Amino acid sequence: MWSHLVLSPTIIPIATPFVFATAPSFPSAPLAVTSTLPKEMGRWETVVLAYKTLGVVFGGLVTSPLYVYPSMPLKTPTEQDYLGIYSIMFWTLTLIGVVKYTCIALKADDQGEGGTFALYSLLCRNMNIGLLSSKQAQTNSSLSHSALLGSTENKSRLRIFFERSIVARRVLLFIAMLGTCMLIGDGILTPAISVLSAMDGIRAPFPSVSKSLVEALSAGVLVVLFLLQKFGTSRVSFMFSPIMGAWTLCTPLVGIYSIIQHYPSIFKALSPHYIFHFFWRNGKEGWLLLGGTVLCITGSEALFADLGHFNRSSIQIAFLLTIYPSLVLTYAGQTAYLIKNPTDHDDGFYKFIPTTIYWPIFIISTLAAVVASQSLISATFSVIKQSVVLDYFPKIKVVHTSSNKEGEVYSPEVNYILMVLCVAVILIFGDGKDIGNAFGVVVSLVMLITTILLTLVMIMIWRTPPWLVAIYFFIFFTMEGVYASAVLSKIPEGGWIPFAISFILAFIMFGWFYGRQKKMEYELTHKIDLERLGMLLSEPGIQRVPGLCFFYTNIQDGLTPILGHYIKNMRSLHTVTIFTTLRYLLVPKVAAHERIVVNRLGLEGVYGCVIQYGYADSLNLEGDGFVNQVTDSLQVYIQNCPDSLTSDHEEVQEEISAFEEAKLAGVVHIRGKTRFYIGNNCGWFDRSMLAFYEFLHSNCRSALPALGVPLSQRIEVGMLYEA
Repeated sequence: MWSHLVLSPTIIPIATPFVFATAPSFPSAPLAVTSTLPKEMGRWETVVLAYKTLGVVFGGLVTSPLYVYPSMPLKTPTEQDYLGIYSIMFWTLTLIGVVKYTCIALKADDQGEGGTFALYSLLCRNMNIGLLSSKQAQTNSSLSHSALLGSTENKSRLRIFFERSIVARRVLLFIAMLGTCMLIGDGILTPAISVLSAMDGIRAPFPSVSKSLVEALSAGVLVVLFLLQKFGTSRVSFMFSPIMGAWTLCTPLVGIYSIIQHYPSIFKALSPHYIFHFFWRNGKEGWLLLGGTVLCITGSEALFADLGHFNRSSIQIAFLLTIYPSLVLTYAGQTAYLIKNPTDHDDGFYKFIPTTIYWPIFIISTLAAVVASQSLISATFSVIKQSVVLDYFPKIKVVHTSSNKEGEVYSPEVNYILMVLCVAVILIFGDGKDIGNAFGVVVSLVMLITTILLTLVMIMIWRTPPWLVAIYFFIFFTMEGVYASAVLSKIPEGGWIPFAISFILAFIMFGWFYGRQKKMEYELTHKIDLERLGMLLSEPGIQRVPGLCFFYTNIQDGLTPILGHYIKNMRSLHTVTIFTTLRYLLVPKVAAHERIVVNRLGLEGVYGCVIQYGYADSLNLEGDGFVNQVTDSLQVYIQNCPDSLTSDHEEVQEEISAFEEAKLAGVVHIRGKTRFYIGNNCGWFDRSMLAFYEFLHSNCRSALPALGVPLSQRIEVGMLYEA
């Protein structure tokens, strides 16, 4: 731990405007990075990656036949009802799965990441919204569409509206947060319903097996799955992909057999007129059945959110060539069986399996349900990691399990919280229909939010022709809106579960965002510029004490207010002080000669240093090694870049000698530890939100990596920011 040096607080009122300013980088040395990004994959590598996606991305989607029909409140269904239901499922899979996600959404990546929060990040990067943290605003989008952006005259009216309206930007942020929280809720419900539905198949041949035993077995399977997550997505997917390959092959074969045996003309239901006849006959009852039908597209959001774990081509190949045909044939086979056996819908999957292959299919389905859980677990890790990087979620431990894929991550804290919640859902809400009702709420709302954000991307970034945007929005917003209206009626019957989870997560995200924004406002308002630093050092009684000091700051255009607080109270500054900033870059590794960027700040003995690192870089540089790297870089810089302070060779040597003397006198690393001072003049909203932020901040990980700094050299300077 850092030794704690708390100084008497300097309290200055914080700025009140609700804006999140961004600023140019500091120090001003060039920060271009030529680190090598992963090369384009060859065809064979893409095919292998597509095979791996079966074990991670599509588990939730391809195993949906386990619980779709059992989740429908069917009473006395007729042949025409089943034909209408199959037609609805076919067109849902085709329009939402193929057109929306595979052909459109996968192109809207943000630095290779997918999901609702990645869409929000993409909009922030390409618009002057001002709600994205400055360190992220600096990076460029990976979309080629961004090249279409021009001057203010070429901006769309909608984009200008968002850039000028703080209310619109807040609403957009809330929508993105809600979508993110709903997807995390999906990561809790998918494992619960998938494994529970698969394990329930054991009760058909053994009626004496109790429901409680099935729930306990399901919980045990999930615990094992979560314990495997620490090995990384690649290892898990390579192990799970053969299981999903077997499932994806077996279920459509059983479906084809069922079609031939029971109803060979099932594919006449592909005509949309069966949908209209279905709603015409059933009215409100048909509308309520959509709450179960929507589950056929379960896991489609994971297809988009897991993009960072793989790539666009591999996901498209796997979905179009294997997953989509498998689902169409499996649902056709199930429906064909139910047309001839209309009362078996409560166990619509296992009843349509031929007796001779029941146990092999049961084993495959159970294993496939475990894999289905993996897809949403991986997606949850991805969206949490995005939120942490963008500073919208408290700092947690994020482990990169691959040196080649930036999006392949694992978080121990998130993993074990998910495990506890999944087991709790199974043990408390053991009825598959209640979990299905909750599941439907999550699926429909996440799809609806993705449609809204994609529409904004089309209008403001891609500059898609208005008539195409209108067609896209009308089809998908109408379709998903009808689904959402049906599932919202299920809130009292288990649908409240995802709302409770999402509300808690959204409150955490907003509380953290609000506190970080207030802190940034304060620091940008009261930052120390070089002129102010010079005045502080020239005050009577201020001494330059021997030693080398690394003063950590995250201000990008100036120096942290903690510096002024430190100098006023300690009445000193080290003879050589290096203001150090850590910068995370969206590349695997930063080249050794570009990792440390240094420059002079115009005052004697005062320098700036930016340490750049990629997601696969290790920052544990060990204390002496880190100090030597920085001082060596500074010495090279001083020798090659003389300025007015060191105009000749002799002065350059004196400056280098001063460096060596400072190192010998002792090295110290100083960082700030700030808290809000919540005075009586604070309103109730600020008081409650900042108190909640302080609670989160005191219980999360430090944003500053350890860097291997010896304990004896660490100092924390406490300071209060007045709210």
